[in-house]
Amino acid sequence: MGGIQKIRTGRHCVFVMHVHLVFVTKFRHKVFTHAHLTRLEEITRSVCADFEYELVEFNGEDNHVHLLVNFPPKAAVTKLVNSLQGVFSRRLRQEFPDLVRHYWRANKLWSGSYFAGTVGGAPLSVVKQYIEQQNRPV
Repeated sequence: MGGIQKIRTGRHCVFVMHVHLVFVTKFRHKVFTHAHLTRLEEITRSVCADFEYELVEFNGEDNHVHLLVNFPPKAAVTKLVNSLQGVFSRRLRQEFPDLVRHYWRANKLWSGSYFAGTVGGAPLSVVKQYIEQQNRPV
């Protein structure tokens, strides 16, 4: 688990900052299959790279996703959340037309709320294990 505590450096700082994000579908509707979650993980890695974030762990169930992200102190978590949810929604609609029926009122896939918790109270290995043990659909 030593790799998860990797110290990163910026121009004027050294840091180890992680945030645990949870996004829930609108009305907790059961939407995702294994294929959807696999594609969401690929999209997340791409968006995180654009923001100089590092996706440490990704998993989910049929109605929500969990992300563990290492981020620099200059970054705003809300900016990442807004970008991820927008990109998720747009790309999934394009790549999986069958999901359009799950876009409730105002064409929203995601609930307007999300969970963001800084990780530090619990060991990262425990949080990582928790995310790994989500009941991913087959």
